[in-house]
Amino acid sequence: MESASRHSCLKLQIPNQSDPLFIKATWFPSHFYLSITDGLNAWLCNASEDEVRERAAQWDQPVSDYIALAERFLGFQQPGSVYGFSDAGDGHKRLSWTFEKEGTKLEWRWKCRPSPDCKSATAGVLDFLMDANIRLSEEVVMKTKSFERLKVEAEKCIAQSEKFSKEKAEFEPAIYAKFVEVLNSKKAKLRELRDQISKKESTGTLLQEEDESTDKTLSFDDDESDDGENDVESSKNPTGTSKHVSTSRADSRKRAALR
Repeated sequence: MESASRHSCLKLQIPNQSDPLFIKATWFPSHFYLSITDGLNAWLCNASEDEVRERAAQWDQPVSDYIALAERFLGFQQPGSVYGFSDAGDGHKRLSWTFEKEGTKLEWRWKCRPSPDCKSATAGVLDFLMDANIRLSEEVVMKTKSFERLKVEAEKCIAQSEKFSKEKAEFEPAIYAKFVEVLNSKKAKLRELRDQISKKESTGTLLQEEDESTDKTLSFDDDESDDGENDVESSKNPTGTSKHVSTSRADSRKRAALR
């Protein structure tokens, strides 16, 4: 159980009291110890497991919740809570604090007995505060060094970011200019190819028209040649036709005489 303990130390300012109180607390899962000093006198409160269990039952709380709530108010001075450290007779003191629960103001009180060795109890509180201060100082130093390292890294990152930004600002206009140059060159090449295609299409159309005209001329010449040949053949055989007609007429006369 000792390994599960936690420690806290509260500097408590009590109303109407000039000197503050220092409350060192050791917290366990089911009980706690308090050591209180004003620098001259000291008081102790050993809340046993049975006492804590009984108090928790009175407030209808689990023991763990009771311990957690007590640690909350005795680990740090809570604003709005009224703390008290009053006489309880025979040198005893009564430590109290208030809190609200479901709209009702409640008060917890624990009786503290005088320490048999005030000097030792006060020294124990001071030793705890010194150790805590050393740990906090070391932690502050570590945090400061870590912060300085992070600051240096941040400055490097900022410088690198500015460098990249500058390089980007120089790179973009150059690459855009090259891109525009290449794009214009491609456009010019496309225009040249389009002009060449247009010229070829125009030349092909003219050649086709010339071929069609030539074909028509040749066809007309062939027709005229055929007509001439027929005329020549007719002029060459005029007598052949007369002879045939005369022979036919003679045969007809012979058939008529025989009848």
